[in-house]
Amino acid sequence: MIRIFTDTSANLPLSVIERYKLTVLPFTYIIDNEVYAETADFDGKKFYGAMAAGTKVQTSMVNAFVFYEAFEQALKADHDVLYIGMSGGISGTFKEAQIAVNDLGEKYPQRRLCAFNTLTASMGEGLQVMYAADLAAKGLPFDEIVAKLEKNRDGMCSYFTVDDLGYLLNTGRISRFSAKMGTVLQIKPILTNNEEGQIILHHKVRTRKKSLQALVNHYDELITDRSAVCSLAHADSPEDAAFVEAKMREKGFCGEMITVMYEPVTGSHVGPGAVALFFHSGKKAAEKI
Repeated sequence: MIRIFTDTSANLPLSVIERYKLTVLPFTYIIDNEVYAETADFDGKKFYGAMAAGTKVQTSMVNAFVFYEAFEQALKADHDVLYIGMSGGISGTFKEAQIAVNDLGEKYPQRRLCAFNTLTASMGEGLQVMYAADLAAKGLPFDEIVAKLEKNRDGMCSYFTVDDLGYLLNTGRISRFSAKMGTVLQIKPILTNNEEGQIILHHKVRTRKKSLQALVNHYDELITDRSAVCSLAHADSPEDAAFVEAKMREKGFCGEMITVMYEPVTGSHVGPGAVALFFHSGKKAAEKI
């Protein structure tokens, strides 16, 4: 049996976690010296309202010891372990998971273990977790699932816009140059992930409405299956997320839309007002960017 692990950065709704029987390891965040572990049912309006009012949020990655303990429990039960995690280009968490996998691989040579770098976060990560879980449910062998995940990752599209680039700059998720471009020109940035899973400025537009429409345009240009599941994540901007979905429906999108509130750790980096669209295009990353 294959046990699929992920982290709370995947932003998966509780219903999805339960459906696939996933094991989700929590990131933590700190507000006013109080430590919180992420959960799927946090109060997003309160959280982002506090951020907008100036509350500072510190975040903490999942460490190797936590991964080691969780993975070993599955290995002792004779399960193989597949961890599908947040981009190593924006967090050290993947490296910590890899340390645990390497150590346990030596201790349990008869079992299959893999830490898979999704090169993205939020539901860009979550959709890849769901894809792997579907393959596992069909009974595909471990190595075939990993191979299909690698191919699927090439076509995963993550596009998002933020109200304030300062949040990404302050947490080191983008370069000072990219942030300066956005601030000086007073633009609304459209951001994405590059081939290393780092956040980059894709292009810029002048108004909020145009930035939301740009997400739709990317979908329309790149999508290869308009019935495939997509996802929207927002940092307390439900009306803007609904606008994007409606415009996608006008473009022929007829699949399931999973709309989520950005979980606190990733959300604290993109800031209040962020809206992100995630979908699979079936095209190589190089073609998308």
